[in-house]
Amino acid sequence: MTRVNAMTSSSLKPAAELAKASSFRYPNESEAYRRARDALLVEEIELRRQIERVAEQRRALPEGGEVTKSYGFIGEKGPARFAELFGDKDTLVVYSYMFGPQREKPCPMCTSLLSAWDGEVPDIQQRVALAIVARSPIERLVAFKRQRGWQYLPLYSDPSAEFSRDYHGLTPDGGDDAAFNVFTRRNGTIRHFWAGEMNGATADPGQDPRGAPDLMPLWTILDVTPEGRGTDWYPKLQY
Repeated sequence: MTRVNAMTSSSLKPAAELAKASSFRYPNESEAYRRARDALLVEEIELRRQIERVAEQRRALPEGGEVTKSYGFIGEKGPARFAELFGDKDTLVVYSYMFGPQREKPCPMCTSLLSAWDGEVPDIQQRVALAIVARSPIERLVAFKRQRGWQYLPLYSDPSAEFSRDYHGLTPDGGDDAAFNVFTRRNGTIRHFWAGEMNGATADPGQDPRGAPDLMPLWTILDVTPEGRGTDWYPKLQY
């Protein structure tokens, strides 16, 4: 924890004290339910604080590696070099979509995520640039975008797969892999800032190798239900 984090934490009221100040009550709840819910509220407050501490630590990362290659993409409006993906922004978020030319259909999990993101794109682009990169030809990507009803996601084909290979959008055997990378452009220099690095090697027993923060609103909703995420269910392209 950084010194700033430590100072901030020491100035916060204990989570249990904040939980006691909550006035939430619901019809016909039992005393046992309220005791358990108040104990859970303490943990939820601590979780929120942990999320804030991690985000602050992430923002304080030293400079990442400089991007020295001029990666070439094909976007919906034609060819584009990597620097052009920034537009007028200083930060670029890139999601590597598992929809390579060898696939008959795209990854259902990636598709579920991107479907949730589509409506957020206009808001995201107020702060940062966004690019969704896949290895399939742009015509194929656009056709699926129309089929899915996406309106805003900015799609780019990576025909050489060079970017996908360098930034972990490919598995060692050449298959697709999902990747989430953030880049910065400062004083004309583009650098890698952060990427999701949680995978099978970092997964806890009995859990999917999901990252933190979890990018999928789907899981945020299911995690607050008694059924949870489930172990015998997976998003589909069609129902």
